Amino acid sequence: MIFLCYPKCTTCQKAKAWLDAHGVSYTLRDIKLDNPSLSELKDWHSRSGLPLKRFFNTSGLQYRALELKDRLPSMPEEEQYALLASDGMLVKRPMLIAEDFVLVGFKAPDWADRLGIQE
Repeated sequence: MIFLCYPKCTTCQKAKAWLDAHGVSYTLRDIKLDNPSLSELKDWHSRSGLPLKRFFNTSGLQYRALELKDRLPSMPEEEQYALLASDGMLVKRPMLIAEDFVLVGFKAPDWADRLGIQE
């Protein structure tokens, strides 16, 4: 599994601590140093079952600076993918990517359920 995070993000730190506490093995990937590619984002989006808007870090400075709250609803999907691929700080985190699922954002009960962990 890939654990996609921004190490300075407190939610990512909580998710990492949770994974470690539950003995989940993963490969850590810093979203700022190794931004997801266009093809990765398309693949993860299709496997997640989530709307593409959920892949945006809506609380980030870049999201606000680019006024994406107003622009996203009318923006074509291809343009949204290109935007996400252009800057890792626009991508929602943390993300846990496995062969058969993609979890976006950290909610311990959801992660435990998907990973088959009893809390």
